[in-house]
Amino acid sequence: MRNGPLAVVGAAMLWGTAGTAGLLVSADSVALAAARLVIGGAVLLVVAGAGIRKVITPALVLGAVAAAGYQLCFFAAVARTGVAIGTVVAIGSGPVFTGLLVWVLHRRRPSGRWAAATAAAICGCAALIVGGGADAGAQVLSGIAFALLGGLLYAFYAVIAARAIGRGGESNAVMGVLFGGAAVLMVPVLAVGGVGWLGEPRALLAVLYLGLGTTALACFLYGRGLRGTPVATAATLTLAEPAVAALLGLVVLGERLAPVSIAGLVLLGLSLAVVAVPEKGSVRERKAENGRLPERELESQP
Repeated sequence: MRNGPLAVVGAAMLWGTAGTAGLLVSADSVALAAARLVIGGAVLLVVAGAGIRKVITPALVLGAVAAAGYQLCFFAAVARTGVAIGTVVAIGSGPVFTGLLVWVLHRRRPSGRWAAATAAAICGCAALIVGGGADAGAQVLSGIAFALLGGLLYAFYAVIAARAIGRGGESNAVMGVLFGGAAVLMVPVLAVGGVGWLGEPRALLAVLYLGLGTTALACFLYGRGLRGTPVATAATLTLAEPAVAALLGLVVLGERLAPVSIAGLVLLGLSLAVVAVPEKGSVRERKAENGRLPERELESQP
């Protein structure tokens, strides 16, 4: 699937709008995340339908636990370090952990181009934060630990999803198991947090967008993207998320970007472009990382 990287970037762009949409809601951040995941996961379950039975495995069940755990770790980190630092540590560490997991589990060392572009992209993310005037004193050790754990959990379920899809599993069904299962786990969290705040029309609309757009549609695109994109590359492409969030802050919220932040955006964009261009032998990379190729691609190979 030649449009795989575009689908992954599309998913990351949707994820990048979540922060701005969340500002419309005055609810507790954990309750908001739970509501978002419950709605989005339920939609993905419906879309997957009976296909879930064909792909569900103990590994995907563990992936669902990791997907739910990522949400909790992310918001725990943000509460301790602040939104900017927590986001960059959690999202920025994801590609690194993904590349390491692929290396350890599948004996596939990431390419030099991937490593260089990923390092540059992470530097671009860091520049966004430095230019935004983030308070370095907010970096509490426990918050950084939660953010790093969140990045590891993201990498874990991304690698599991890529493996299941690479072995022939329907991407919709795989995403349905991962995020539908995570939604089930988050129902008690939502119940404890309360749902009275959903009675406000603006809050309800925001949560529906978060669930349908930034979760269901984004995960649908991400699953499709994994069909033709090595998982380590996909993880790096998701770094488009903080770039979109920064641009929305500039355009929608009236925030200002310092020159170093603008330079970070440019560096991030160039890095993602480098990663998105397929390398020679990328078909073999997908086979090595994801287990096997879709039948159409196998038939097209000499």
